[in-house]
Amino acid sequence: QVQLVESGGGLVQAGGSLRLSCAASGRTFSSHFMAWFRQAPGKEREFVAAITWSGGTTYYGDSVKGRFTISRDNAKNTVYLQMNSLKPEDTAVYYCAADSFHRGATRKTYEYDYWGQGTQVTVSS
Repeated sequence: QVQLVESGGGLVQAGGSLRLSCAASGRTFSSHFMAWFRQAPGKEREFVAAITWSGGTTYYGDSVKGRFTISRDNAKNTVYLQMNSLKPEDTAVYYCAADSFHRGATRKTYEYDYWGQGTQVTVSS
């Protein structure tokens, strides 16, 4: 089992920045693909970013590419999402996720077995 706890959400003005953190505990953190998803009211959960076990490869959704950066620190069992140039349409609950083995569906929710409780990000215009 893996437990995930997100933090760092909040209210920010458009153009601002936030850094989300996801602290993991339980099974060996470094063996998991990690990802961030988000879900706005009335919308489906959307892929934001993912990172491989080593951190050597990253993936991004089209809507955040060039503005968001995912990273991980395996020594601290933590994955981060640096969000810059935030827009009102980035407003959502952001979820951290981890898989137990890689199925090859990096951008799909069914790839991931473990989810955090979510942290709210609100971007005002």
